[in-house]
Amino acid sequence: MSDVKILGLCGSMRKESYNGFVLKAAQALVPAGAQLEMIDLHGIPIFNQDDELAPPEAVLEFKCRILAADAILFATPEYNYSLPGGLKNAIDWASRPYGQSAWLGKPAAVMGVSVGSLGTVRAQYHLRQILVTLDMPVVNQPEVMIGNAAQRFDQSGALTDEPTRKIIQKLLRALVHLTRTHRAGNALPG
Repeated sequence: MSDVKILGLCGSMRKESYNGFVLKAAQALVPAGAQLEMIDLHGIPIFNQDDELAPPEAVLEFKCRILAADAILFATPEYNYSLPGGLKNAIDWASRPYGQSAWLGKPAAVMGVSVGSLGTVRAQYHLRQILVTLDMPVVNQPEVMIGNAAQRFDQSGALTDEPTRKIIQKLLRALVHLTRTHRAGNALPG
């Protein structure tokens, strides 16, 4: 039985995304008492504030999945020194309308995979800035920035690099700990 339900959100919409592959690997690495389900961004339209009071069905489903989760695990690629527009768009939808954010207080962790050597460092820092304004407690350490992806995954998308697996396990343990601590803190009277 799991007491911590983590929602894994892949920032890439590409079918063979390394970030999708790393989320699949993370499913097998979650600590006891936790489970990781994944959601993708397909079908979420471009955010339009004119529609925020009557959002499309895909957005309502996306927000419901976030609200049902205890924690969020973001896996983001880096495009042009930042996070992908599709991920930012989905974050915006789920934070609206003002005062009805699905993200509020939801513990989160961030990781990312890149074919380059820096492993999404700039995208992750931009995402962390966004998470501050959403009032999401975030795992600070370890930072999981996986570079040189082709050397860490096989051709079928399986994660083969043991040091990478270990740091993902450490990140997941920290996220589960943060989630349980946050839950216990919210349950205290006063």
